[in-house]
Amino acid sequence: MELERLHEEIEQIDGELGELFARRMELCADIAREKAARGIFIPDRHTERVARSRFREQAGEKLESYAGVLYATLSDVSRSYMATVTNGASPQSARIAAALEITPALFPEKATVVCQGVEGAYSQIAVEKLFREPTISYVSSFEAVFAAIAGGFCQYGVLPLENSTAGSVNKIYDLMMQYNFSIVRSVRLKVDHNLLARPGARIEDIRDIISHEQAISQCAGFLRGYPDIRVTAVENTAVAAKMVAESGRNDIAALSSRSCAELYGLHTLASAVQDMGNNHTRFICIGKNLEIYPGADRTSVMLTTPHRPGALYSIMARINALNINLTKLESRPLPDRDFEFMFYFDLDTPVYSPRFIQLMNDLEHLCETFRYLGSYSEIV
Repeated sequence: MELERLHEEIEQIDGELGELFARRMELCADIAREKAARGIFIPDRHTERVARSRFREQAGEKLESYAGVLYATLSDVSRSYMATVTNGASPQSARIAAALEITPALFPEKATVVCQGVEGAYSQIAVEKLFREPTISYVSSFEAVFAAIAGGFCQYGVLPLENSTAGSVNKIYDLMMQYNFSIVRSVRLKVDHNLLARPGARIEDIRDIISHEQAISQCAGFLRGYPDIRVTAVENTAVAAKMVAESGRNDIAALSSRSCAELYGLHTLASAVQDMGNNHTRFICIGKNLEIYPGADRTSVMLTTPHRPGALYSIMARINALNINLTKLESRPLPDRDFEFMFYFDLDTPVYSPRFIQLMNDLEHLCETFRYLGSYSEIV
């Protein structure tokens, strides 16, 4: 009975808190309108600090730190609501609404697409999984893919973003900070690495193995079995296969796809040598313009936070409060800014959800910088 009584008392307090919260937000809205009428747009940080200190003291020493977290959350929510009251939908929300209006109902079957590597690369396989009749151009670097999109030379670019075994492709995240683009779709590709050599070569003859650094990482266990073989990274797994085919040597092999064996006339010395059988790479398809196709249920954003304690927590708390699933969080150092980072988020939320729009509005107000990269669906 005592436990039931305690639960009932908490329920009563929660009800009172809910009513007080609603009243507090009404007052915040009134303050926002009054400030807007007076042309006051600078937050009163001094008043907020005094109120936070008083709130912590009232909670008592044992609960002081918890009260600080609660008040910080209240302040963030209040600022977001006040901005919505005075500004309405954010510019980003308007941009998303416009993209939903003008994007065609069907993802294109034909397109000019650029990817890194040469024919036979995993990126090419990803392109052909995304588009039925692509016209593919190959470039030598990931940056050249971004540059081709920025310059309008191709409609879309396809890039590897992360691997289930080796992790994120950090170079891609670094380049994201330098270029403007939108993600329009993604695809998850099963990756099998095979040891390929010229016909007549034997595995005991091999002295050199070449491949992309990610493939080398994904096959680390296999390579440890051959400690005397020199392993060298090249720009692409298909480039590695082509180099072996053109080398004239029987003591060199490539870690590459099965399709490259047929394409470049190579012999398979060992099949599926990656450490994990469930080895997948996720590729993103990027474009110059924002396109949001029907069925978009994943959103990617990039942001930086104010350089103060709890800034990232405020964003995570907002995502949690809206019951939106965070599927990926990546951080990369900001150039020329010591110990400050850019954060990349993947969010599992339909673009049509009111919670999605609310989060986009909130993030614009919470973040120091905020970039909406796109909403899209993923092919598995």
